[in-house]
Amino acid sequence: MKQPTVVQINISPGGLPKRAIAEAIATPTGLEGDSWAHPNIHGGPKQALLLIARETIDDLKDRGYPLFYGALGENLTTDGLDPKRLRAGQRYRIGQEVIIELTKPRGPCNALDVYGASLKYEVYDDAVKARDPASPRWGMSGFYASVVTGGLILPGAPILLLDQAV
Repeated sequence: MKQPTVVQINISPGGLPKRAIAEAIATPTGLEGDSWAHPNIHGGPKQALLLIARETIDDLKDRGYPLFYGALGENLTTDGLDPKRLRAGQRYRIGQEVIIELTKPRGPCNALDVYGASLKYEVYDDAVKARDPASPRWGMSGFYASVVTGGLILPGAPILLLDQAV
């Protein structure tokens, strides 16, 4: 099994898409320089970061959606981090110093309709909403995380599972 890594780091002044940056500082409220169009819905300590797998984005692109890394609003595009195995409560170290804790699957909003009205149904269903990891769409909409220990994140940084959710 290959080591999961950060493929791309993304921020925006608010809304979609988020654009790639060379490096980022993770803080308890998210990545420095990142913002949200609707801070009453997105962001905050329990939704400081959004992770989405490169594999999910590539699969959706292969199905005809006009996506690219950052298009879905993710802060971290990952590689090798299997969305089906993600669970709230898992803690990961990213690079040398950043520690995050997964909090919940992301519920996609209508902002994703710009890429196709059916996209949100491709990545999220009632089972995911009910927090059932048996859903075939589990983890595809992304996973929110809190930042336990902040610090520098670089593309290519390894992602290491520290604690497995029970």
